This record gives sequence, C-alpha cells and structure tokens, in this order.
Amino acid sequence: MSIMYSQGIRVEGATITAPFNSPNTDGIHIHTTSGASIINSAIGTGDDCISLGTGAINIWIENIRCGPGHGISIGSLGETPSRSAVQNVTVSSVVLTGTENGLRIKTWAKPYNGFVRGVTFQHAIMNNVKNPIIIDQNYCPNHKNCPKQNSGIKISGVVFDDVRGSSATAVAVTLDCSRSNPCSGIELRDVRLSYDGEDKAEAFCRNAVGESSGLVIPPSCI
Repeated sequence: MSIMYSQGIRVEGATITAPFNSPNTDGIHIHTTSGASIINSAIGTGDDCISLGTGAINIWIENIRCGPGHGISIGSLGETPSRSAVQNVTVSSVVLTGTENGLRIKTWAKPYNGFVRGVTFQHAIMNNVKNPIIIDQNYCPNHKNCPKQNSGIKISGVVFDDVRGSSATAVAVTLDCSRSNPCSGIELRDVRLSYDGEDKAEAFCRNAVGESSGLVIPPSCI
C-alpha cells in the first residue's frame, strides 16, 4: 500500500501479508504526505512493515503488529540530490516479532542534504528482533556509488522510550551516525533489551550525541 501526495489519510484495521522472502514488499509506504495515521493493523512481509520516505510530516503510527519483515523504518533517505525531509513522527504501542530490524532510521552514505527531526518511538516490544534500535547513516549496498561515505542528512530530536524485549543479536542498540552531520538530541528512556535470555546485550554508538534516563539495558553509549 502506497500513500503519496496526500493529506489526512487514516488506515485502520488493515491486515497485510506477503512471503518473508519476497523482495521490496513494503507493507505500507508513506511519501510526501502530511497528517497520516496507521493504527490497529497487522503486517507481515518481506521488507519494511511500514516505511516513511521523504515528505512524511505529522505521521501517527499506533498499535501495529509487525512480523516477519524488516521492521518500521524511516528511509532510506538521501539517495538522490533532492532534499529529504521527515518531521513529527510518532510510533507507539507496536510489537515486532522475528523481524530484521525493529525501529530504524536509514540514510544513504551520500552528501545530499536533508533532515529527520521530531521522532518518538515509544512503548515497543521486541520479540527476537535482530536490530531492535538502529540508526544507520552509512547505508551503501555493495559499497558502490557512495564516493564520500558520508551522509548529508541531519538527524535530531529522536526519542526511544519504553522499548523492551529480546534481541536476536548481541548488539541490540546501534546509533551509527554521519561523520559530517552527527546525530543530536538522541534520547534513550527506559530501554531494556536482552540477548540470549540475559541482560548482556551491547550498544554501539558513533557520531551520536544525546542522553539516557531511567533503566537502560544495554548500558547507554551516548
């Protein structure tokens, strides 16, 4: 399902399915749209359950069951010279099961400018998710056509609040931000992610600035 060049769209009670190994099968993709909401829906697919492209403004996502799939993603952004912008997004009360990613922001390792700001991920449950929390600003498949390996997208004001459950990999939190545009205003609040049944998951941070509060497991690296 694609929602593009629209305003005030509401999706409620949707069930979307595609095989786990089907390529490029985003469940719902939002692009150049303001005031959209996706609520009370179940999505299982071979790509992102929900993806937000440039121009996604004032988006509300709530009570979503995701899996299989690649999680709930902002991006990828910054592949082409056109300016990218995503702003005022809330993702709340979601359950992700067996997905490749959980809550993700992804930008190309290219110098094209833009921003992601004012994003809140809250009340999320992860069930055996490979990358529960991930910001990846070094996306460049096969390391081709990314001459500077440096994202021009500025990410700021992103909150991960009450995210809990299990990670399928040791690194449960990845904040891998741009060297030229470090992430700022990143907040980790009450995050508890276990690995292999124990509190021994790890966090990785690069070029990320912010703060943590409450109980944060794995221990915060910002």
